[in-house]
Amino acid sequence: MNSDILSLVILLAVVLTGSAACSGVEAALLTVNPLRVHELAAKNNAARGAKKLAKLRRRLGRTLTVITIANNSFNIFGSLMLGIYATIVFQRSLDRALFSVALTILVLLLGEIIPKSVGTKLPLPIAITSAPILEFLSVLMRPLIILLEHLLPVITAENEITTDEEEIRQMARLGSQKGQIEADEAAMIGKVFQLNDLTARDLMTPRVSAPTLDGAIKLEHLRSKLLNNNSQYWVVLGKEVDKILGIVKRERLLTALVQGHSQLTPIDLCQTVEYVPEMIRIDRLLTCFNKDKSGVRVVVDEFGGFVGLIGAEAVLAVLAGWWRKSNK
Repeated sequence: MNSDILSLVILLAVVLTGSAACSGVEAALLTVNPLRVHELAAKNNAARGAKKLAKLRRRLGRTLTVITIANNSFNIFGSLMLGIYATIVFQRSLDRALFSVALTILVLLLGEIIPKSVGTKLPLPIAITSAPILEFLSVLMRPLIILLEHLLPVITAENEITTDEEEIRQMARLGSQKGQIEADEAAMIGKVFQLNDLTARDLMTPRVSAPTLDGAIKLEHLRSKLLNNNSQYWVVLGKEVDKILGIVKRERLLTALVQGHSQLTPIDLCQTVEYVPEMIRIDRLLTCFNKDKSGVRVVVDEFGGFVGLIGAEAVLAVLAGWWRKSNK
């Protein structure tokens, strides 16, 4: 009798262990961050488990099918075996009924609830550790899996890692609330996406406010104008309407004055103009500033007319939160 009870306890332990393992691994696979898995698998020195886990997650439907088959094998077949063996060990109906109740409670607690809780708490280590075993089970069950995939094509669907702007905003907001990233970093992430919604027309200094100089006037006559206006860049204009001769830095003009070159004109000191259309997106404009060191662009309309001036600092003002949309 003692040996029969021992055998029953061993069989119960096997069923509970198998069910718990399947439940915990399933919860870990569904909870683990796919971006974190992709990052680990992409490293040159990535562990084999990480690469196998990434491969299994790409076919998540197939992987979950393998786990479901294994889990139900323990829960259903194991429970049947335990029930049959319990009828042999326990002669009284009351004992068999109590064993059935105890088995149900143990399966729920030790085979489902607790393992899934652990799996959601430690998803990455559990998923990586179980990846080689799941790969082996996938090979072992391949004939059955292929049959099921023909009957249920949805199992074969691949899981692609995708995201969008709103999801990234929400992730940044949640990361800030949890203290994982700084609040100003989360705010800046949101402002980066704002760049794609703005154009040069939104951020430029309009022509009526843009600092301009007559290219033919000597510096000695521009001294007071340069001293009273702190604009970093000036547009050098010709005599014709919308005739732009170049861009000159205020620092270069003042340096020339200090060195005694007051007879020079802005034309002598200006540099080549870079033009951008007024409807260019700010994210594209930002990349244009990497091509030269001027850091400023003349904004033109569809007819090539001068409508404003924009510098890299205008883009940085958006990212820093200094810019506020005006009602034009």
